Amino acid sequence: MKKEDRIGIRVSVDLKKSLTQIAKIEDRSLAQICEIFLRDCALSYKEDGTKYFMRVLARHRRELEE
Repeated sequence: MKKEDRIGIRVSVDLKKSLTQIAKIEDRSLAQICEIFLRDCALSYKEDGTKYFMRVLARHRRELEE
């Protein structure tokens, strides 16, 4: 797949560590892991729409409260 564009985002140190660990386990680059996760999330959103987004936000809120 030809890469045609870039995005830049800021993430927490903990998230970067988690993604880096996953990349090492899967023997892939950090960029590949991020793209795989983003593609999966975009597909899930396309299938479920706002329901998907609300589930993700609810999970995020629960994690922040813990």
